Amino acid sequence: MTIAYETLLSHWLTLHGLFVMLGLSIYVATSHTLHLRRHPSASIAWVVALVLLPYLTLPLYLMFGIRKVKSARSSVRVSESATQNSVSDTLAARTRRLAAVMMLPAASPYHQLNIHEDGSQSLQVLRSMIESAVHTIELSTFVFANDGLGSEMASRLARRAREGIKVRLMVDGIGAYLGGLTGFSSLSDAGVQVVFFVPPLRSSLRGRTNLRNHRKMVIADGQWLWCGGRNLAAEYFEGDATSAHPPWIDLSFDLQGALALQARQQFEQDWAFATRGTLADAAPAINPELSPEPAVGQLIASGPDQTDDTLYTILVSGFFNSRRRILVVTPYFVPNTTLLMSMALAARRGVRVDLVMPRKSNHLLADLSRHRALRELASAGAHVWFLPRMIHAKAVVIDDELALAGTANLDERSLFLNYELMVAFYEQNAVRGIAEWIERQQVSAVPYRAQPPGFWRELAEGLMLWLAFQL
Repeated sequence: MTIAYETLLSHWLTLHGLFVMLGLSIYVATSHTLHLRRHPSASIAWVVALVLLPYLTLPLYLMFGIRKVKSARSSVRVSESATQNSVSDTLAARTRRLAAVMMLPAASPYHQLNIHEDGSQSLQVLRSMIESAVHTIELSTFVFANDGLGSEMASRLARRAREGIKVRLMVDGIGAYLGGLTGFSSLSDAGVQVVFFVPPLRSSLRGRTNLRNHRKMVIADGQWLWCGGRNLAAEYFEGDATSAHPPWIDLSFDLQGALALQARQQFEQDWAFATRGTLADAAPAINPELSPEPAVGQLIASGPDQTDDTLYTILVSGFFNSRRRILVVTPYFVPNTTLLMSMALAARRGVRVDLVMPRKSNHLLADLSRHRALRELASAGAHVWFLPRMIHAKAVVIDDELALAGTANLDERSLFLNYELMVAFYEQNAVRGIAEWIERQQVSAVPYRAQPPGFWRELAEGLMLWLAFQL
């Protein structure tokens, strides 16, 4: 009996060792061949889990662990002459050169930028876009809620599709469930083309289930872009009449011009990935030098479809190079060490750093995980502000020369896992307009007062940060 037990144990240990070696080999191979840069806590967690529970962890890694994917590239790129001629050393010029190195689309002209003051104004613009479209409506969102706002949008889209407008709706596979699974079948029956971006239970894209499409944009006729932090749910606009809670504060904007055409090309890439299809015929390349519009902006697509961590790189570079001011609004603040260091060092150099956040967000884990970073910022001389209401806006202003606004939070999920979309504004009036919008929200905020943590709280915060990469 003892001999048989020892033999069985020996076989089990051998089998376990083989699974461990297989799991670690796959982990190392994919990490190196796909250039998967992970947070240290995530790397340690995967390795430990593969050693202890390889039978369970290896399938989970294949489902959730791969962070970068191959994607068709846009045909719109910075021309060689434009890059070589950018000899200016302003923050905007450096950012454009950095974006060019990362193969992002060229900065392109736009006009009629409209920064929405509140949800009512944003909703009015959205309605106008849908109603005035002549040829196409493309809409990408994380959440399409089964509420009054979602029902109104669904009705409008269905009616326009029945009128002959080509309407395409792309909803994130997880966001569709979070929104309550609006009647997408009725939209399809009306002629709306509906696709779910990597649905968790029905996707053939193994290893991509944890990579969510957080990009939010509406493009009418390829020339009018609506973008920002708002999902298609009542709380992001005017609220729900049946709810006692006020609507969330959020930031969105619309603009027209060549930049909107680039947004449509990004939508085409996302659509092709979600449908496993092919890209439509590429639109003509955009040469910013030939356009009469004085204002230029740049799409900063960030996520698994980009070789580099584009937004993260631009933020770290901008913070390290800042000279006068950094103004940030975000609902969640769980940065990695380098991003936090770049902000703290800016504050220590005398740069005015203001971070505006909700006192209590809709994500408890994010709120519990942020205090260590907030204490470090405050000790460096930065100013942290808490709003009494939920603010969901995402924007960064640096030195009155660069403004970034769109869908990405300053947490590790947004910066390293999600598909996100920000727009970089370089024109002075646009930068000032976004800064003034943030400052108007800041009026009702109160300063954050850092409290020294006790032993158990510091231990709990450290444990929470192990989860931060997945928040």
